[in-house]
Amino acid sequence: MPENNTNNGKLAKLTIKAFKEPTYDTQKDQFEVMFNPQEYSLKYEIESDAAQGIGTSDSEPTFKKIKPQNFSLDFTIDGTGATGSKVDVEKKVSKFLDVTYIYKGAEHRPWYLKIHWGSLNFKCILKSTSVKYTLFNNDGKPIRAKINASFQGFTEDQLRVAKEDSNSPDLTHMRTVNEGDTLPLMCYRIYGDSRYYLHVAKANNLVNFRNLKTGQKIFFPPITD
Repeated sequence: MPENNTNNGKLAKLTIKAFKEPTYDTQKDQFEVMFNPQEYSLKYEIESDAAQGIGTSDSEPTFKKIKPQNFSLDFTIDGTGATGSKVDVEKKVSKFLDVTYIYKGAEHRPWYLKIHWGSLNFKCILKSTSVKYTLFNNDGKPIRAKINASFQGFTEDQLRVAKEDSNSPDLTHMRTVNEGDTLPLMCYRIYGDSRYYLHVAKANNLVNFRNLKTGQKIFFPPITD
């Protein structure tokens, strides 16, 4: 469970931050829960192909991919004022949906999200949510709601490629130039053939491929015959 208190003793609230781009550079809005959840869950899943031929015995599952992590939690919005903080439950629910769910015309999609609480810093998009109203005043206006939300982990493409760090020539790669590296040498490590250096230089708009700088990022596109 993440640490609930900040250094100054103030209770840290779980916050869902919304961003315009998948690079998470421009924060647009955020939603802060009233009460921190009692628990949350993270699901990790590997997809395998367990296909088996007719008339054969059990075969070894074939790895296909690591699926994005799923994060889920429940939290409550209380408008009774019993806790000393009276809010409009419907407006608070609307705010949550605006941050996480509502389609944004300029971006042509809902916003990218980052869930932050203590040591938790989870980049994601909303997968699904449900709102259950559990208490009403005499006029039928909801004064308490329970939200269940599920989020799908998200990693921007360049970071994903760097994490995969695979050396298959038919995949996209991102590499950092180390001291002594040359483009033909790096191509040989990726593709098993140094002759692709001109292809990579063109993909990276390199004017002088012989003058690579230590720490420089080089994009290696897929090579297929």
